[in-house]
Amino acid sequence: MLHKTRAIVFKTTDYGESSVIVQLFTEKFGLQSYIINGVKKPKARITRNMLQPLHLLDVVVYHKANSGIQRIAELKNSPVLLSIPYDVVKSCIAIFLNEVLYKAVKQQGEDENLFGFIFSSIEWLDHQNEGLANFHLLFLIQLTRYLGFYPDTSFGANVDYFDMKDGVFRRYKPDSVSYLSPPHTQYFYQLTACSFEDCPQLKISNDERRYLLNKLLDYYAMHIESFGSVRSLGVLEDVMG
Repeated sequence: MLHKTRAIVFKTTDYGESSVIVQLFTEKFGLQSYIINGVKKPKARITRNMLQPLHLLDVVVYHKANSGIQRIAELKNSPVLLSIPYDVVKSCIAIFLNEVLYKAVKQQGEDENLFGFIFSSIEWLDHQNEGLANFHLLFLIQLTRYLGFYPDTSFGANVDYFDMKDGVFRRYKPDSVSYLSPPHTQYFYQLTACSFEDCPQLKISNDERRYLLNKLLDYYAMHIESFGSVRSLGVLEDVMG
């Protein structure tokens, strides 16, 4: 049976001489794998360039429950990304976030709220021309809402520590060795209160931003089994300064 759904490209893997297997996070079916034949042929209807990390799609798919690999009847980029593929900073952010998402989003079922958050965030990044220094930090924090370990901010405004193990802000230093302390606790709390539109006004130095990013990835690793390291981190840090 044919179904129409929006989708986001997570990973594309070569298969045979001219085919690929692409993992898409779909609005209707969650994370699914699709085989696409003839992608590398000169007159292919679906090309490899259409399947770059975090590209946004409208697809018509054949879907069978409990099938390992599905098939695609139609695919188009919608909306077409106008700046992410051509802007060095944006493309590095996209590659980094794509790697994090691939490690973090493992459920097979649909999650329309998570899908909507990722989709709209990519659109916002594509249309934003400045003030991107904190975007990836805010994205990672907001993503935890949908993954089940968003920080408890009940007492965050007036405390000095964030306990990464329990995901709560605390007045006193936690027994755990994994925590944030001033000034990073305050930066972290301010990020939880930001939207993408106003996070450019949050002034964080490059060194502090780098520290927060590494701590955020540690936070992910604590709460997601087999999360591991993020290989694209070094490139992102070099580009962001």
